[in-house]
Amino acid sequence: MTHARSLCTAFAAVLIANATVAQTSVDVVPVVSKAVERQVKLPGEFQPYLAVPMFAKVSGFVRQVNVDRGSQVKRGQLLATLEAPEMQAQIVEAESKAQALELQRAEAAAKLAAAQSTYERLKAASATPGVVAENDVIVAQKNAEAAKSLVQSYENSIKAAQAQVRAVKDLGQYLQIRAPFDGIIIERNVHPGALVGPGAGSTPLLRLHQVSRLRLVVAVPEALVGGIVKGARVPFTVPAYPGEPFSGVVSLIAHDLDEKTRSMAVELDVRNPDLRLSPGMYPEVQWPVRRPQPSLLVPPTSIVTTTERTFVIRVNDGVARWVNVGRGARVGDLIEVFGSLRDGDLVVRRGTDEIREGAKVNAQPPKPGK
Repeated sequence: MTHARSLCTAFAAVLIANATVAQTSVDVVPVVSKAVERQVKLPGEFQPYLAVPMFAKVSGFVRQVNVDRGSQVKRGQLLATLEAPEMQAQIVEAESKAQALELQRAEAAAKLAAAQSTYERLKAASATPGVVAENDVIVAQKNAEAAKSLVQSYENSIKAAQAQVRAVKDLGQYLQIRAPFDGIIIERNVHPGALVGPGAGSTPLLRLHQVSRLRLVVAVPEALVGGIVKGARVPFTVPAYPGEPFSGVVSLIAHDLDEKTRSMAVELDVRNPDLRLSPGMYPEVQWPVRRPQPSLLVPPTSIVTTTERTFVIRVNDGVARWVNVGRGARVGDLIEVFGSLRDGDLVVRRGTDEIREGAKVNAQPPKPGK
């Protein structure tokens, strides 16, 4: 019995030794730390730098439209003219009211002069005792003061009437619709004779866009927002001009992630003096990716993916250790990984889950040229 047990023990030792020999030899490569600068393709959308729908601020009929779709206009240029006959009547009415008040003020001023003269004469006569009753002097003084107050009242009413005239005339300026900035008319919705009026809910008369300068809006994924550099020049291409390079400068950053897309809106300032680019185009942006710190790189074959985890096998003192990692971008022949690794760590070149956690291995250094 003892002899048989010894044979079994010896046989098991041989099997273990053979198994150890079978799984010891593995090729290893060092983890490489490198600053990675690359580009990813992101879709973008052009928007006009300035855009405004133009409405009538007063009710009236369209008398003339001086522009049409595609017209290039300058700031202050007359785009359309309206007419409102009732507004002219309001101006005439306001001016007539002001003139009537002027006449009334003139009449009151004459009465004030007479009352003031009477008071002055009575006051002078009252210097001689017994010539004028004191009560007559007081009455004359009160009449002069009342006449002065009436004149002041008319002057205030005249100022109010003149202000009303100016207000109606100023409102009449809105019968002329002018361009608030240089741009292009991209939409025209009215013709002469149409009745228009104020109201943001109505259809605009015209729509004006500034396209000599464009906003290129790019939705940058959350994983890339750490590398956004304000002022950086970013290249892009557009389908309308295949193969031709364009570029814009990062000017505005939202600093807020969209909850649905988990991306951040970033605007590029794009100069467009020749008007070749247009709002609504969807360019392909070569977005630069810059890591704030060097990336760790390994061969793609070193990464093992199972249904439960993704890992590389690090060899330390002849022992295999599974290290969980996340995949990053491909950089040449290597791939970026994120995990508990350091520059110079040795990992198995061809990882497999057959190399178990804690197994004893014989690491073979990389051969020259590999």
